[in-house]
Amino acid sequence: MTHLKKALGIDIGGTKICYGIVDRNGNVLSDIKKTPTPKTSAEIYDTLKNIIQENYSNIDVVGLSSAGAVNLDNTRVVSSTPNLPHGYNNIDFSTLCDKKVYVENDANCAVVAEAAIGAGKGYHTVLMATIGTGIGGGVYSDGKLFRGAQGNALEVGSLKIFADKRQKCTCGRYDCWESYASGTGLKNCAQKGALEYEEFKTSIYKDKNPEDITTYDITDGVAKKDAFSVRVFEQWLYYMFIGLVSLTDIFNPDCIVISGGMCKFIDVQKMEDNINKESVVTDVKVKIAQTENRAGMIGAAILALVHT
Repeated sequence: MTHLKKALGIDIGGTKICYGIVDRNGNVLSDIKKTPTPKTSAEIYDTLKNIIQENYSNIDVVGLSSAGAVNLDNTRVVSSTPNLPHGYNNIDFSTLCDKKVYVENDANCAVVAEAAIGAGKGYHTVLMATIGTGIGGGVYSDGKLFRGAQGNALEVGSLKIFADKRQKCTCGRYDCWESYASGTGLKNCAQKGALEYEEFKTSIYKDKNPEDITTYDITDGVAKKDAFSVRVFEQWLYYMFIGLVSLTDIFNPDCIVISGGMCKFIDVQKMEDNINKESVVTDVKVKIAQTENRAGMIGAAILALVHT
């Protein structure tokens, strides 16, 4: 009987590290464990080494999911990762273990997990958009991850949606999609709307300083049928649509998976209908992610096994 290979999937987040043993099909074969992310890169390295050692006899390879762009050898994170400590970019993850260690960007890992066992299962080309504080993305097509020339592809949050410098993004440039359509983008829409929309005068937030209106205020206001919150939210959904329809025209996916903290507020059927009315390519299904916070761990494990 042939030995079914197993990977230790590890997802390195800004606040916690999650890990578990996963097979080629994305089945989690162990308990999923969590530990706080250490405050220095040296401690992160030692923590990962200990996690691998603890599981060493039960695994064939290690898959790591991390924020940031990853080099073509899948051994290092090469771009800045503001939520992780100084020196993180200097870690050569391949030195953690004498078994293969494979590193990939967290959004790329997430799209692999969704295509394997989640909302994108059974589709040819899955485009993923992760809508959180910022916006991340990935494309998995015909069993392959689209990585670009140097592994930096699908920085979808940086898609420019206006050309005339309307709003500064946290990256320092202007009019990136994520400054309009992320969780932060919803707050930006609210602050601008408070200065421009007539509905603000009768809103439940009318006595608030526009700069103090939060993303949560708007989602709560929508639930309470506050006209100002509803208008702000509709504007935010339109910005989301602009980015998704552009990506649909470029990549021609048959499935878009939306994940992240903001996805539960989106009417995916309506979004799907609007994209299919507007795009010039074949129709796409729009779905909410299913693997949630297991996505990075599962996707990293699958990729490590595929590339062994």
